[in-house]
Amino acid sequence: MAVRRPESGRLTLTEVAAQAGVSRATVSLVLRDSPLVAEATRLRVREAAEAVGYLYNRGAATLRAARTKTIGLLVTEIDNPFFAELVAGAEAALDAAGYIAFLAATGDCRDRQGRALRRLREHRVDGILLCPALGTSAAEIADLGLPCVQAMRRATGNAGDFAGPDNRQGMVALAEHLVAGGRRHFAFGGAALLHSGVRERLAGLRQVLRRHGLPPPMLLRTPGTRAGGEEAARLIAALPRRPDALVCVNDVMAFAAIPALQRAGWQVGHDIAVTGVGDVAEAATIRPALTTLRTEPRRIGETAVRLLLRRLQDPDAAAEQAILPTRLVVRDSCGGATPPA
Repeated sequence: MAVRRPESGRLTLTEVAAQAGVSRATVSLVLRDSPLVAEATRLRVREAAEAVGYLYNRGAATLRAARTKTIGLLVTEIDNPFFAELVAGAEAALDAAGYIAFLAATGDCRDRQGRALRRLREHRVDGILLCPALGTSAAEIADLGLPCVQAMRRATGNAGDFAGPDNRQGMVALAEHLVAGGRRHFAFGGAALLHSGVRERLAGLRQVLRRHGLPPPMLLRTPGTRAGGEEAARLIAALPRRPDALVCVNDVMAFAAIPALQRAGWQVGHDIAVTGVGDVAEAATIRPALTTLRTEPRRIGETAVRLLLRRLQDPDAAAEQAILPTRLVVRDSCGGATPPA
């Protein structure tokens, strides 16, 4: 059987496996002189490799095998409890696999991210877990020359391994609940940085409002931080026509927006619904307790590690997109399950 040379001109184990009629894993074992393969199969694989012109780079394979058992873990911020949970999940999964993480925060700055990535490469990490800073391109990730899994956000033009929540469908569920509760005029807080996660949440909200013939959400170009939550509350309080729902891009923003609105004389849960995303621990203890989307950041961290370990084991595997379901958690900040009077 003739094997067509890939467009890149570089033959891989996949082409040898097709020629020999065996699995890619079997080809790998044969080329590494593993005693686990029968002699007849070993001979067939070596003949197939010769037939297609595959040259095994033993020096490169030896270099790849010299693992440092370290992983670079880059997030945009570590003072956000959501990312603290994600990091905890990732580190626990790495530890169970015998790896250790080098943690860095980028502050959502591409230059700072680039410096951190250069340092990590100098330390010869085996791979990267990355929450990309706004504006990061897929080409920048490819240029790393390292296995990389993106978490929570996608780089522009992303086609690589990714782990994150189903932002759009989660927001659809949240918005439908608010509309069913009588909310008609929406503000979306945290739109200062329109990274992929924010765009997905905003798309879900807009989809529901269009479906019900309601006006599009007012975009508040505030950061998704506590300071951004206070700023959103001030902007809303100054409007001639006030919204009756504030959808915050994350829980942290909502934690600051709620008391700021209360200080301005609003009854949160009645005059205005306030919601978040994440369901970190504080969401259940703030008063009124926060309606939010549970996205399980620990599980996202664990899933990202699983994808990275898979990539380290099989560099040529197809990219995997692990989209984890979210769950709407209804609490008092939107009036609970009862529509407002």
